[in-house]
Amino acid sequence: MTLIGENNFGRIKQEGLGESLAQLVMEHQSCHARVSLYGGQVLAWQPREQEEVFWLSNSSDYSQGKAIRGGIPLCWPWFGAHPNAEGAGNHGFARNVVWQLSNSLITEAGVELELVWQGENQHPQWPFKTKVVQKLVLGETFTQQLTIENQSPDTIEFTGALHSYFAVSNPAQVTIPNLDNVPFDCKLSEQKGQQDSLENAVGPLDRIYYFDQQMKIVDAGKQRVIHLMPSQVNNWVLWNPGQKTAAGMADVHAGGEQEYVCLEAANTQPLSVASGKSVTFGQVISVTSLS
Repeated sequence: MTLIGENNFGRIKQEGLGESLAQLVMEHQSCHARVSLYGGQVLAWQPREQEEVFWLSNSSDYSQGKAIRGGIPLCWPWFGAHPNAEGAGNHGFARNVVWQLSNSLITEAGVELELVWQGENQHPQWPFKTKVVQKLVLGETFTQQLTIENQSPDTIEFTGALHSYFAVSNPAQVTIPNLDNVPFDCKLSEQKGQQDSLENAVGPLDRIYYFDQQMKIVDAGKQRVIHLMPSQVNNWVLWNPGQKTAAGMADVHAGGEQEYVCLEAANTQPLSVASGKSVTFGQVISVTSLS
């Protein structure tokens, strides 16, 4: 264990994660949280007097080259399969590289972290010199921002998502009312421009909604509402694999798909960044009781 910072409001320490990875552990008067430096991935956030907000699989593989199942994996610089390169791997490489802690601050309200990844020629489909800065503010509310800075001479295009796994009582007890009658593409049926009203969030579900306004996950079982305020995103992605698909996923513990719903602030359509410029997107999450 390495102590990163400490004061009267809380402390930040670095601990091992699995056999070879590292994580930041925050203990603060407003919340408890954990962030993996591998993947720059938020693993846990529990505000004071609330249950854990994010789901994390008991079967996650904490080893280099593997994606961690749960929390908030970073899908970047492409979302889903690469549009022009079959076999390039789903969701890019941001969740499979080591990020550096460049700044941290403990205030009365919470913990502020700045994580950075930068490089070039990281992937055959991404030769560009790029710097990505993730800013996190962890307190009674949760703020996440991802800034992509193009340091190459060419204009770049990317897609991406904050692949948030939200812990719920059961998807059958969950509604997401702000998605009712919003146009969506169904990746399972490959039908586009659909509309309906979801009675619950039971999988299999894999939908890209064309909507950029705030969301709320209403969980009757936990008697709470998770509020999501997006910033500079084009879409919401709703995903739950369902029992049959999850049974074939080695890193989802038995019954795990009954414990979460993924609602992802996303840009599934390409965003352009000119040379020397940057683009920022993110989300703010808060939790209230269901009354």
